[in-house]
Amino acid sequence: MKTPVLVLLLACLLGAGCAVGPDFHRPAAPDDRSYTAQPTTSTATADSKAQQFVEGGNVAGKWWEVMHSPPLDEIVDTAVRDNPGLESARATLRRSQDSLRAGYGVFFPQLDGKVGASRQLYNAAPGALPSSTFNLFSLSGTVSYGLDIWGGERRQVEGQRAGVDAQRYTVAATYVILTSNVIDAIIAQAAYRDEIDVTKATVALLGEQVRIAKAQVVAGTSPYANVLTLQSQMASTEATLAPLEEKIDQAADLLAALTGKTPATWKQPIIALSDLQLPEELPLSVPSRLVRQRPDVLIAEAELHAANASIGVATAAMLPNVTLSAGYGTGNTVLGGLFDPASAAWNVGAGLTQPIFHGGSLYYQRKAAIDARDESAADYRQTVLGAFQQVADTLRGLGHDADALVAQKEAVDAAERAMGLLQANYQAGIATYLQMLVADIQYLQAKLGYVQVVAQRLQDTVALCVALGGGWWNVPASEG
Repeated sequence: MKTPVLVLLLACLLGAGCAVGPDFHRPAAPDDRSYTAQPTTSTATADSKAQQFVEGGNVAGKWWEVMHSPPLDEIVDTAVRDNPGLESARATLRRSQDSLRAGYGVFFPQLDGKVGASRQLYNAAPGALPSSTFNLFSLSGTVSYGLDIWGGERRQVEGQRAGVDAQRYTVAATYVILTSNVIDAIIAQAAYRDEIDVTKATVALLGEQVRIAKAQVVAGTSPYANVLTLQSQMASTEATLAPLEEKIDQAADLLAALTGKTPATWKQPIIALSDLQLPEELPLSVPSRLVRQRPDVLIAEAELHAANASIGVATAAMLPNVTLSAGYGTGNTVLGGLFDPASAAWNVGAGLTQPIFHGGSLYYQRKAAIDARDESAADYRQTVLGAFQQVADTLRGLGHDADALVAQKEAVDAAERAMGLLQANYQAGIATYLQMLVADIQYLQAKLGYVQVVAQRLQDTVALCVALGGGWWNVPASEG
């Protein structure tokens, strides 16, 4: 009476044994207190705005809304909803979750049933009974259970769970990259439009210079070489328009693809650079939090976890494996006799398999698993270093952008004042029209540089939010 209970208890104890192989411990976060050797709390004031870095701040789930551009928000929302790449990542996550659920099946007994019906011919030995033909009906069930004594199956499932984590963070990474690519494309497109406007104005002024130079040639006060020089400059400037227009078209096609549309069906709202407000306060996560919120670091951590679990799987493969099995069935030549106790047959047993000699393959498989873990650990450290480098680069970039914008704004203001003075002198008759046109062109060139720096400052702001993790953890599951 007590034997079955003892067997069951022993099986439970064996199945609950410790898993071989090293347990995974999450890598400690770096203890850095800042991202750069000389931490800064703000940038220089440029174009009447200084950006403050709020230490310990949390990146919002939809951080781009601080630019206060409803059309931009609408485009990003469309991309998050309809982008095929993001949907593919979500589907892959669901597939990995279902595979994990399937993997949990190893912890339960495997039960199978079988029903059979056949017609058979039986030939007795010569001189014995005559041959006979009969029907044979059978009904049987088998149950088997592998005792996970060494925890190899548990390590296998642990690795699958880590794979699910990696895919979950891959979805987050896809979300962050998608949103940042959309915003970068919109900023670039807006800057290209402003550059085209400035370039067209410059071409028009150069054309006016050519007209004046030709008049001077006719009057005999200027050589024709001056006309050729101005025409060459105008043609060179005009040649920059086509590449800018091409970039606008390419940005539009990119936005169409990112939002799940074809270029022919994509209807894009026009967003000017002036429509995008530069955020004056930027959250700056503490360094110890960076490794807990950057998707690429979390993916590397999950891969390290999976590699660590593989060591236990390879170790368990070198140790004895115990399997319990039992079967019960009936067989009879008459269908109604299947439930006759005399037709019953059963079996119960246990098997032990011990690898003895495999040519060193099991040993080196375990050694390869250890090497893979070491490789993943190095990859993790490299990913962390890259994350800190990216944050440091963007912080410094924002500081340099502000300094460049200060200088560029001074250049624009100086060129504008010079242009105003020459216009006054021209009206007073003490400056030539050609001098005034030259001043106008210098102003437009300064304006072109100003547009480029403004756009770079906005894009580096985007880069900082992305470098800090993109705020994916603050996005509702239904939207991220």
